[in-house]
Amino acid sequence: MTRHFTNLSSDRALTEDQLFKVAPSIFQTEAHESRSLRFRPIPTIEIVRGLAKEGFLPFKAGQSIARDVSRHDFTKHMVRFRKVDRQDLVVGDNIMELVLVNGNDGSSAYKLDAGIFRIACLNGMIVKDKDYGSVKVRHSGDAVSKVIEGSYEVLQSAERALAAPQDWSQIELSDRERHAFARGAAIERWGVNEETNNPLSPVGPAQLLSARRQADTGRDLWSTFNVLQENVTRGGLHGRTASGRRHTTRDVNGIDQNVKVNKGLWEMAQWLADNR
Repeated sequence: MTRHFTNLSSDRALTEDQLFKVAPSIFQTEAHESRSLRFRPIPTIEIVRGLAKEGFLPFKAGQSIARDVSRHDFTKHMVRFRKVDRQDLVVGDNIMELVLVNGNDGSSAYKLDAGIFRIACLNGMIVKDKDYGSVKVRHSGDAVSKVIEGSYEVLQSAERALAAPQDWSQIELSDRERHAFARGAAIERWGVNEETNNPLSPVGPAQLLSARRQADTGRDLWSTFNVLQENVTRGGLHGRTASGRRHTTRDVNGIDQNVKVNKGLWEMAQWLADNR
């Protein structure tokens, strides 16, 4: 059992000292003692240094903490990378990210996904791996070589993700589509009541569709996606549970849940875009 422990994000690339303080498991080169001889550790720090040579530097990192203290330096961690070849970024711009998840205690396979970083509100969005490049490598066999090969494949295809903001901003959604999207987002985040088929969320679609900033008030697919993404992952919305108790939504901090929710939202948005 793990829970999200700590994370660090910055407008500037993180140094290795900063990475070590927030997520020491990034630097682990061996497997946890609980693993068998067939388990092949994948040193994340080697990938970090390799991606730096391709122009991708870490801007956010975090790791889970296990109840078993001996796993602290081996457990699941996440690193988000951005390319640093642009100096003219302004609010509203979108740049490509790479999102890496790994663990050398058996808690996670090595995974690398393409993503988008939106300057408007500093929230990260993980894209659908089927279309935009992804690699998943188990800790067995010649794992490190597979990681290197897969990472280059992701780098070659991930630029396609940047077409989504422009394309989706041209798609206007109806009230019915926006409501359905918000309902789906609530189910992705909080689950569904199997008896009533209603979301278990403490807030309704209207609150989830309420923009936190003027730039997101559009009814297009891209604006709607960003509003929902922020409202279901950042928390701070006031509502009531099914029993009537007052409740304030919380940030999504768990690594697995963060990936699951973001990918689910992207897939719903992609479906809306594909079925115009």
